[in-house]
Amino acid sequence: MNKLSKIGALILFLLALASGYSQGRPARERIKTLKVAFITERLSLSSSEAQAFWPIYNAHEENLESLKRKERREIRSKLIDFENLSEREADALLQQSMTLEKEKHRLNMIFMGDIQEVLSAKKTFLLIKAEEDFKKRLLREIQQRRRGN
Repeated sequence: MNKLSKIGALILFLLALASGYSQGRPARERIKTLKVAFITERLSLSSSEAQAFWPIYNAHEENLESLKRKERREIRSKLIDFENLSEREADALLQQSMTLEKEKHRLNMIFMGDIQEVLSAKKTFLLIKAEEDFKKRLLREIQQRRRGN
């Protein structure tokens, strides 16, 4: 891909992302689609790699999202009234939080093991970098939209 087409792809990415934010819930799906495209481009997956990679990646993302929902439901919702928590309640929430963090770590370790069977070590690091870069772009776009730019 030449430099001009990369710039064009980036502009299309940002425009699609910006329009997605103005539409609420469907924006979540739009962001997910953009993330898939972003990762696919960054990793330059072959068709056989993509066929093996995406089911593992999507299952991992679903597992993490489920864990995040559980955290919001069971912990963060109770922290809204933090000032009125007893020490015992706070301790119980802290223990729950630690348990969820351990589970997140366990899921990540399983994911990395599964991904190693599909991608090279270099592409695995490219995946980690691509996810970080996507988050940075997403946050930058949100900040710019909030400023009205």
